[in-house]
Amino acid sequence: MPYSPLGRGLLTGAIDARSLATGDSRRTAYFPRFQGEALEANLGLVDRVRELAAEHDCTPGQLALAWVLAQGDDVVPIPGTKRVRYLEENVGALRIRLTADDLAALTRAVPRDAVAGARYGDMSTIDG
Repeated sequence: MPYSPLGRGLLTGAIDARSLATGDSRRTAYFPRFQGEALEANLGLVDRVRELAAEHDCTPGQLALAWVLAQGDDVVPIPGTKRVRYLEENVGALRIRLTADDLAALTRAVPRDAVAGARYGDMSTIDG
């Protein structure tokens, strides 16, 4: 069960360096992928996803969810959302059928090692 399959909103294509509000938790050190140069590098990857999404007439988020769904019948993404319109958009990923060529193009566009920043920052101060 993939956790945060839209990368805390990053893969929706709706985030840029200026769109995160001052109080947004993603601005904190707990989310290194949203900090400085890492954010800029990751936004470049999102641009590639945006281009591939346009070829499928879908949003970047829908393409990301379709990729997760294509990983196997035992994989179920559960994206969080705050609004019904985002829920409806997410459900739209079900109509996207990715071919082996599509999956290869996504892997080339966003290689696993190209994502900048750790998923989470130092969590050692959290009492467990």
